[in-house]
Amino acid sequence: MRKTLYIIGLSTLIFSCTSQKNIKKSTYRPKTVASQPKVAVKTDPVEKPKPKITNEHGVEFFTTNIADATKNDNTVSYGSIVSAKPAGYKVVKTHFPAIAQNFRQKYLILHYTVLPDDKSVQVLTQQSVSAHYLVNNLGDNEIYQLVDENKRSYHAGVSAWRADKNLNDTSIGIEIVNMGYTADAAGVKTFQPFSDDQIKKVAALAKDIVTRYQIPATNVLAHSDIAPTRKQDPGPLFPWKKLYDEYQIGMWYDETAKQTLLATSQTDISARYNEPSFIFMVQTALQKFGYDLQPSGKWDDVTKKTIEALQYHFRPQNYDGIMDAETWAILQALNQKYPSK
Repeated sequence: MRKTLYIIGLSTLIFSCTSQKNIKKSTYRPKTVASQPKVAVKTDPVEKPKPKITNEHGVEFFTTNIADATKNDNTVSYGSIVSAKPAGYKVVKTHFPAIAQNFRQKYLILHYTVLPDDKSVQVLTQQSVSAHYLVNNLGDNEIYQLVDENKRSYHAGVSAWRADKNLNDTSIGIEIVNMGYTADAAGVKTFQPFSDDQIKKVAALAKDIVTRYQIPATNVLAHSDIAPTRKQDPGPLFPWKKLYDEYQIGMWYDETAKQTLLATSQTDISARYNEPSFIFMVQTALQKFGYDLQPSGKWDDVTKKTIEALQYHFRPQNYDGIMDAETWAILQALNQKYPSK
């Protein structure tokens, strides 16, 4: 009997221990929750301190550029700052200037007056035509300013270049005293030369303007470039190449490129001159360079005057308005050097 009870007790003990082990193995363990990444808190960028506005006798100026000059953005004030004066309120310049701005002055346009000095002054100051500057022919060291650079002068008229029109809005105009040209019975034009003193004045003035406003070479133009059907100034005797070579002002083609293109140009002119497809190609090239010309496939009057304007500027030895091989090579070389953006 005792033996039997002993066996029953031992069995009970073994079963009990086994049960405890199983319970221990199956104990519930809650899953650990992964920690969430910290969210970065955005903070407003700290505004960099800006150069101060200078004040001279109650007139404010800002003469430092804080914008991106590589994008032709400029905050420099080349004159006093013009501000509103709303009644009952105060305009403050706590955050002046914003960096997102640039100059109105994108173009420099050159003209001649077709009048002597005294008449040029009178007309450009008393009538409905004007320019920002007038270069006289008196042999002195004076250049007349007639209009504030920040204002529009009425010098360009109906005009266009590449994507821009009405260039009075975006240009500075320089008038040069010069009598223009006379024409014979056959319509052949004979232009009057400029004096060396005038060219030196124009070069110094133009250099100052294009440097301050970062005007690109493609935007230094003749009146005849932006209005070829109406205007001839400043004509073929204005020394564009001299300004390019000696003062780095304006455009000029590469002679090597021109000579390379000349052989194929001669072939085009001799074999294809009157083909509508070739005429259309020439007109398209003129348009691509910047002239306001709609291709028609015909040697029409507008095309002839546009070619004449190109020759005034870039091939002054011959300005008959006929697209010869040299003019065609020059136009192609210009488009290679100054592609439209």
